[in-house]
Amino acid sequence: MSKEDKSITAFRWVSILEAISFLLLLFVAMPLKYIWEMPEYVRIVGMAHGILFILYLLGGYWMYEKLGWSVKILLIVFLSSILPFGPFIVERKYLPKV
Repeated sequence: MSKEDKSITAFRWVSILEAISFLLLLFVAMPLKYIWEMPEYVRIVGMAHGILFILYLLGGYWMYEKLGWSVKILLIVFLSSILPFGPFIVERKYLPKV
């Protein structure tokens, strides 16, 4: 596997994990906090999601440079990070299969 393939695979994993962490935060941790008054899960999942979010944005820029994406695709990738299923779509639509 070439270095480029490894970077694409790494971004693919970050993309999937970021999307999962966002869904866990929205649909598990937040209800636990506001319905059952268990805020500790928001702290834990929120921290993991925050780190993955930053890695996703950095990885998106990295893929922009490596894959020669247009600015439009880069903006789509960045905007997808705030949509619950957005990174899944980016991973499927814009990343080449390796």
